[in-house]
Amino acid sequence: MQTFVTAVALMLVFEGLLPLVSPTSWRSVMRRIGGMADGQIRFFGMASILVGLVLLLLLLD
Repeated sequence: MQTFVTAVALMLVFEGLLPLVSPTSWRSVMRRIGGMADGQIRFFGMASILVGLVLLLLLLD
C-alpha cells in the first residue's frame, strides 16, 4: 500500500509542475486538449498507460 501511495504522490508532484512553472502554457495545453476529439484523447490515454506499464515491467524485472 505504501508503494501505491508513493506512486500517487509522485504523480501529483509531476502533474503540478507545469501549472506551477508556467500557468499560461498549462492553460493553453488544456484548451487544446478540450478541442480534441474523444478518439484522440483516448489514444493519448492508452499510450500513457502502455508507456507506464512498460516502465513498470522494466523496473520490476
